[in-house]
Parts: sequence; structure tokens; C-alpha cells
Amino acid sequence: MTQMAWRVDATGTMAPAGTITPPGHVEGAQHDERRTGDAWQPDTTSRIRTRGDVILDLQNISLAFGGVKALTDISFDVCEHEIRAIIGPNGAGKSSMLNVINGVYHPQHGRIVFRGEERRQMHPTAAARQGIARTFQNIALFKGMTVLDNIMTGRNTQFRTGLFAHALWWGPARAEEMRHRRKVEEVIDFLEIQAIRKTPVGRLPYGLQKRVELARALAAEPSMLLLDEPMAGMNVEEKQDMCRFILDVNHQFGTTIVLIEHDMGVVMDISDRVVVLDYGKKIGDGTPEEVKANPDVIRAYLGTSH
Repeated sequence: MTQMAWRVDATGTMAPAGTITPPGHVEGAQHDERRTGDAWQPDTTSRIRTRGDVILDLQNISLAFGGVKALTDISFDVCEHEIRAIIGPNGAGKSSMLNVINGVYHPQHGRIVFRGEERRQMHPTAAARQGIARTFQNIALFKGMTVLDNIMTGRNTQFRTGLFAHALWWGPARAEEMRHRRKVEEVIDFLEIQAIRKTPVGRLPYGLQKRVELARALAAEPSMLLLDEPMAGMNVEEKQDMCRFILDVNHQFGTTIVLIEHDMGVVMDISDRVVVLDYGKKIGDGTPEEVKANPDVIRAYLGTSH
């Protein structure tokens, strides 16, 4: 799997600047991958990822803040097990759309159907309980807490015993916390952050903080994962690591992923389908190949040099 790196040329448009090839990927090969120690090797039980039924259907979504229209009559769907990318220039409404999906914003018009049921006035906590987890464009971690404790907060919606019992750490509360800690340790192993599990998050470099935020979202065992610019500010090596972890989450766990990302090489290489927003309106939707060939997308986002 080769990823195209992009640059902004002198005219302000985006143009190819080279390729990024994550370790273990062969151009044109279709296979899953797994880690063995520090190596990244093809999975001998290879399979091709297939999309399932529609899990999320957004119909004619419109969102406004006073006289400012953030989203206007946007419709698209997300299928199970796919990686669905949302792209567009800054201010296009991408993060607003994620906030609509997980209940932070409530659209003035339109319908949101999740797993066949229409959602009305969904609260973020209810969305989390239904299996929707997310990361944020700006890292939202507890900087004074350790990596382990930050990831444990991702299990909050699954605790069943009361606060008093947990304060005493006695009986069922103790057994429940130990069970959740085992799940968290599995996530830590999966993302290869064992060495920093006891480190306060505020002491970590930016790329590792992004990985910890991903770990916290995965700790909730979501069926749908919303990623808001997970690779923003990363160098090439950090992007390679994040790419393979996202692919692993999608392949091994079957997690549906909705991804906002500005790196077109990443988007075009790992996404199954892409929806393009511009000034709060949808201007393109389809496979990466279809989107790259869409004149409206080229004119508004990719640039004529593409």
C-alpha cells in the first residue's frame, strides 16, 4: 500500500509531492497485516475487507448557528466495516458533521438513522452507549493523568457498580474494575504503548498523545469510530504508524470508521468511500477514484494542478 504525499504549491493548490509506503505493504497487494514483535508482516489468513449493510444514514442534514449555515442539505450513508472519509477545505463543516453524528450538535433539519432507528436529540453519552466513540481535532486528554488512567476513562459508560462501592474498592466494584483494566491492557498492547503506560500524558510527544487518544476511544469497544484529523501535525513516520493502526482496527475488529483527514495520500489510499464538503455543502461522494476525477472536487479542494 503506497500513500501519496501532498504539498501546497506556490499558487495555494495541492499537488503530489511523493509517496509514503508503510512498512510491510506491497503496491497492488490486497492483504491484512499483523504485528509480530516489532515487525510488520502480512497475515497468512488474508482476506479482502467488504462493506456490510448501511449502519448510519444521514438524510438532508442542515445545521445553522444563528445566521451562519454550517451544513446545508447534506445526505450520505456509512456502511458497516468500511472506512468512510470526509474531506474538504478548512471551514467546510467536517467537524460539525462529526458533532452531529455523536450528538454534540442537533441539526435543525434532516434525519439521522443509526442501525435502522431514527435518532432525535441524541446526547453524546447516549451515542457512546450505542457504540459511537471519537477522537478530537485538538487533543482532549487529561494531561496530569497517566496513559493508563486516561485510557480507563474510555470505559466509563460500561461501569455498572456505584460510585460509593468504587470509592471503597470492595466486592463487585473491585472485580469490575479489574475486568476493565484487563481490557485496557489489551488496548495498550494492541497500540504498542506498553513502555509509556505509567507516564503522565503531558510529558509525551504530540504523536504519542494522538495514539493515547485513539486508545481511549478503542477502550469503549465501539462499533463506529469517529476520527477527527488523527494525523494532523504528525511527521511521516508517525503517520505510517497511525495508518496501520487504523487499518488494523478496521480489519481485525470490523470497526466502522468515519475519518476526517487533510492528507490526501492517506485518504485516497485507506478509504473505501469519500464524501467531499465545501462551505457546508456536499460537492462529491464516491470511491477515491471517483472523487479524484470529480471536476467540482478538483476545482474546490484538490486544485487544477491535480
